[in-house]
Amino acid sequence: MTLQALDYTSSQTDTSYSPPKRVVSESDYWEKYYHDPSMTYEWNNGYLEAKAVSDFITYLMYEWFLELFKHFLRTKPIAQTVGLETGFSLRLPQKKEVRRPDLGVVLNNNPVPLSLDDKSYKGTFDLCVEALSDSSKADIERDTVSKKAEYAAGGVKEYYILDGHSRYTAFYRLNAQRVYAPIKPAKGDIIKSTVLPGFQFRIEDLYQRPLPNEMIDDLVYQGFVLPGYQEERRARKEAEQRAERFAEQLRTLGINPDDILNK
Repeated sequence: MTLQALDYTSSQTDTSYSPPKRVVSESDYWEKYYHDPSMTYEWNNGYLEAKAVSDFITYLMYEWFLELFKHFLRTKPIAQTVGLETGFSLRLPQKKEVRRPDLGVVLNNNPVPLSLDDKSYKGTFDLCVEALSDSSKADIERDTVSKKAEYAAGGVKEYYILDGHSRYTAFYRLNAQRVYAPIKPAKGDIIKSTVLPGFQFRIEDLYQRPLPNEMIDDLVYQGFVLPGYQEERRARKEAEQRAERFAEQLRTLGINPDDILNK
């Protein structure tokens, strides 16, 4: 599947409304809004921003991607993940922000470890994933333009945008100039992470969302989706082959294998 270029005119949502910005100090944000149970707020250099929701199809894509991620980390526990409940600060040249990506990834070798007691992350995520919020043009632009520039300037190594309608789905990697360059899919439209060596997925599968038992024979996922089941199946097959070889040896000796089994 070929990723489409960003085009705000293709959005099927109502893009006419953008909520007014509210001026809030950083201290007030942490004290009054960061833990608000009714709404997820981000803080953009003095302005409070409510994090808009995704539609159901994009949520399903994100849910499938998150489960794939969990499969990978169970097999290769090289990182920790957090959801949008945990934000992190971006200290950029001209401003400061607090962003709360839908999925944040912290490598085990990140110089700032993720503590079990952390309510916000003190370092910079190695990878951020946003499930596109498309309630308005401003929401789309925040995920596809603003956060893209901010995460790059802040040093987030990879940034993925998921859109269930395939209009804005994109995958970026930080280059030497600290600018995001699109990740070029490998043969078969496969995205491979360099932040998480071995983690990969087929772009089309983000939309098709195959079940784990449909993926265990897929070379793209064999390395980390249900490896225990794969090993069990291999062991069972090897046992069956050994039994068949033994039965064949008995036949060459003129012995009926069934006679042995029935004794």
